[in-house]
Amino acid sequence: MSLKKIHDQQPEFFEFTKENKETAKGILKKYPENRKKSAVMPFLYLAQRQNKNWIPLTAMKYIAKYLEMPYIKVYEVATFYTMYNLTPVGKYFVQVCTTSPCLIRGADKLVKICKEKISKDENTLSENKLCSWLEVECLGACVNAPMMQINNDYYEDLDEKNTIEILNSLLADKPIKPKSFRNRTSSAPEKDIPILNGGKNA
Repeated sequence: MSLKKIHDQQPEFFEFTKENKETAKGILKKYPENRKKSAVMPFLYLAQRQNKNWIPLTAMKYIAKYLEMPYIKVYEVATFYTMYNLTPVGKYFVQVCTTSPCLIRGADKLVKICKEKISKDENTLSENKLCSWLEVECLGACVNAPMMQINNDYYEDLDEKNTIEILNSLLADKPIKPKSFRNRTSSAPEKDIPILNGGKNA
């Protein structure tokens, strides 16, 4: 994305909502008064949630002033961690895990569907501006591969059919609830396994 395009998307003003100001006060209570800047990461995350999944420059400046620290220090943190989005990603940000366990079980097909349904390229908004997608490294749900993270939620045990259904629901702004699409609880087996006790079923 060009610097001009990024600049054009920047809002002129940012401030925590009344609710998030109360949340920010609660966050600060976890740190010593002379270590306010330690709250920079949760503050950035709070700003990202408030601002439709991305952090504008005005939010970083607001946080810097709030925490009484140099703006460049906030910017350094925001640009170092990949969990912070510095350009718009849409209301629904789709992250497709393509690390080996997911790839072996068909994550490449999920990527292909994202290209067809959302946008040809990563970090590019869909035509209706609701979604974007990105290939990412391990999201820690290898047993339930392949999977996607959409905003804060995990969609696991996917195949081509239910991936299309999920993406269609996002594009219609009516997201399907996150779950294992093989109806597993956590990473439990699909079918009950008998518990053995002394060679006999318990």
